[in-house]
Amino acid sequence: MRAVTLNSVPATPSVADVPTPQPEAGEVLVKVAVSSINGFDAATAAGYLQGAMEHRFPLVVGKDFAGTVEAFGEGVEGFTAGQAVFGVVMKPFLGTGSLAQYVTVPAGYGIAPIPEGLGVQEAGALGLAGTAALDSITAVAPAEGETVLISGATGGVGALAVQLAVARGARVIATARPGAEAGFVAGLTDAEIHVVDFSGDLPAQVRALAPEGVDAVLHLAGDGSQLASLLRPGGRLASTIGLTADAVEVSGVTVHTIMADTSPQTLTALATQAASGALRVPVTATYSLEQAPEAFAAFGAGALGKLAVTCS
Repeated sequence: MRAVTLNSVPATPSVADVPTPQPEAGEVLVKVAVSSINGFDAATAAGYLQGAMEHRFPLVVGKDFAGTVEAFGEGVEGFTAGQAVFGVVMKPFLGTGSLAQYVTVPAGYGIAPIPEGLGVQEAGALGLAGTAALDSITAVAPAEGETVLISGATGGVGALAVQLAVARGARVIATARPGAEAGFVAGLTDAEIHVVDFSGDLPAQVRALAPEGVDAVLHLAGDGSQLASLLRPGGRLASTIGLTADAVEVSGVTVHTIMADTSPQTLTALATQAASGALRVPVTATYSLEQAPEAFAAFGAGALGKLAVTCS
């Protein structure tokens, strides 16, 4: 099969022929229709995960997938051949990822059916970013009328988090550069989004909108300590990029370090919202599998939203 691979790290991903995986006991073999690029994939290629997870070369990269069940291993129940599914590859090692024509995934975790009304392209770009966004919003639990600052709102996680925060009735301040980035963020929802320029005096812009401090922060990009300083006493911060309470020099705030929990329940909840139109998966460009290296380059250059990769 064709797949996006790394023969070492750090390295630039390339497309190569590798053996088609076979499902082991408890696994589902999925024929992948669509995947997408995530920060985790870029971090893998950059070598940032060396020492953190086992790497098996040639390493097929990719976390997100959407497609159809091709086969399943011993002991798998609840799936049928040809069933439309999506999710996130969750294994204790790196090497058998989803930027490929086929992928094997555990049957009990990181996979869920695609509901009626959700397109395969959107499903293939939803799993990891959607889970990180939902887990972050759940952690800071904004009440209606509270102000949430989302740093990194132009990325896949941030674009989904903006919508989830608005759905809870929160007032959203989002970071983006003026121009196309600000327009992208403002267009994510019908609600008013207060966009601030992170390349300028961010603290001054945020304090002009929230003089007493914001109630919650989603740290998806930028200086976590600076963002924490913009919280009111008793505020909450969720970080998807490793910020811990020890690194925050602000007393009286709660810090949640987020590790996306791609349970079937979370995936189903996200898919249901997306299928109903309550949550829009912000796919801004689509690449073929052979063009995946170009997708990685665009991601690294700061592309907006989600970049989908068609694999079939």
